[in-house]
Amino acid sequence: MLSPARQPRYGVAMNARFSAVAGALLLVAVLSACSPASEGAGDAGGSPSPSAGASEGPDETGTPSPSPSPTAKGVALPTDCRAILSDDVLAQLEGVPLNDAAFGPSGVGTDGTLTCIWADPGADTTSLVTTISGMNRGPALDMLNALADNEGFSCFTPDGGTRCEKTWPNTQYPVTDGRTLFWRDDILIDTRYSNLAPSGYTSAIVEHLFD
Repeated sequence: MLSPARQPRYGVAMNARFSAVAGALLLVAVLSACSPASEGAGDAGGSPSPSAGASEGPDETGTPSPSPSPTAKGVALPTDCRAILSDDVLAQLEGVPLNDAAFGPSGVGTDGTLTCIWADPGADTTSLVTTISGMNRGPALDMLNALADNEGFSCFTPDGGTRCEKTWPNTQYPVTDGRTLFWRDDILIDTRYSNLAPSGYTSAIVEHLFD
């Protein structure tokens, strides 16, 4: 029979063991409860990226960008540098080479832009270069306004569109250089020239495209 003096020590030991077991069980319960929460947070951390991308998709595609051929207004970009000109203008350009390889890429580009280069490789400065491309209203008018405000271009609104033009003396030769732009229905006609400015050139292109 145990003496009364030893009973309290057994009780203390039992209490200590019971506390240790209870503490271990409590720790296991806490870790078990935290494990699903950690995985859930990981899923939540990854999910905003796809959902954010999905929500941005309609905004990015909702605003139409200009399509080169046809344009957003349904006007097709031309594909032939001669066909866009009148007989009178072609007569003024008689004898001038068109799209000579010496001047680099010309004709219809991969984006539908038509580049027409009227120039003789043997000439010092005489040339006429036109690009006809798709450009929507906002960027086009911003560009034309900048030319008028910052570079002294004269702008007006003939033939249902906006036209800006400017001439200046060539810095090397006693000839006139210039640039004429016309925008309408998401199509931009941009012509730069030096010592070669056929009468009615831009108007002939406008008539071919829009009338």
